[in-house]
Amino acid sequence: MGTVVMGKIESGSTREGDSLLIMPNKAHVKVLAIFCDEDKVKRAGPGENVRIRLSGIEEEDILSGFVLSSVARPISAVTEFVAQLQILELLENAIFTAGYKAVLHIHSVVDECEIVELLQQIDPKTKKPMKKKILFVKNGAVVVCRVQVSNLICIEKFTDFPQLGRFTLRTEGKTVAVGKVTDLSSSSS
Repeated sequence: MGTVVMGKIESGSTREGDSLLIMPNKAHVKVLAIFCDEDKVKRAGPGENVRIRLSGIEEEDILSGFVLSSVARPISAVTEFVAQLQILELLENAIFTAGYKAVLHIHSVVDECEIVELLQQIDPKTKKPMKKKILFVKNGAVVVCRVQVSNLICIEKFTDFPQLGRFTLRTEGKTVAVGKVTDLSSSSS
């Protein structure tokens, strides 16, 4: 029967019979059937919400946030990345510094993350990096930092692919920051 996955095609297209890669676990799969709404279709393209029946993978090997990708140009899978964050409103008495922990929401991925390093603060008026070294920032600040997640996640730089490069940081159910991925650190494997 195959395994059915559902999601939205963000770029490219897929056809019945395509050989694809499921990232980040690098499983090779074959497209058996594609459904748009309730209709079986031969191909689907960007913006379409689809259900795809795949062979070559079991349901328990797929998690929300996994990405179907071309074999030739697979999406990046990382455990660390650099991002520009806009701090909205921290919880009372919270300090945004290296070691700050939150829940990262990026496309359909939800994962625990930690800010491992604050790299630079951006001046809100000039949009340029400020010279002074920073150890912490307050509400309203724009900061470039290194973010580490607990699992391999599939993301892209915001400039390459906005849908897979924008995210929110949440703490105790409240959005504390919004951000965009500016650089992908290669995962240490």
